[in-house]
Amino acid sequence: MTVVAVTDTGPLIHLSEAGALELLSLPDRLFVPQTVIEELEAGGVPAEFDDLEFNVVTADFDSLPEVDLDPGETAALAIARERDCVLLTDDLDAREQATERGVEVHGSIGVVALGNVRGDLDCDEAATIMRTLQRETSLFVTDAVVERGIELLREQ
Repeated sequence: MTVVAVTDTGPLIHLSEAGALELLSLPDRLFVPQTVIEELEAGGVPAEFDDLEFNVVTADFDSLPEVDLDPGETAALAIARERDCVLLTDDLDAREQATERGVEVHGSIGVVALGNVRGDLDCDEAATIMRTLQRETSLFVTDAVVERGIELLREQ
């Protein structure tokens, strides 16, 4: 399974806060919009960010004139549509707008699940990171979402 993805700022921040930013190396190809880089620079670039392999890309904002998201989310969604790749976002509005446009979307929890599917994390490691994302980062995720994610890990 080849995974090509584009990320907005959320997974970069949340996975970094959980000490798991290296999981963004799991997609076979990762795009980071220039707009997202600028958002990170304004708020503080995670130290591990330079260790990631990714391609910086520029978004065509005109392709999504009806979208009401912040610039980083808009750029990531535009690139996901343009390049037919997975959108990585933790923003509920961005997830909904991506789904409405037929774009596959996953958040930080999904990135952790990919680590388990690819064999980089065992079930217990993945569950620990999922719980860390919920309890020790700025990501808002419900108990039900985390427990369902862990249940899915164990079913594999």
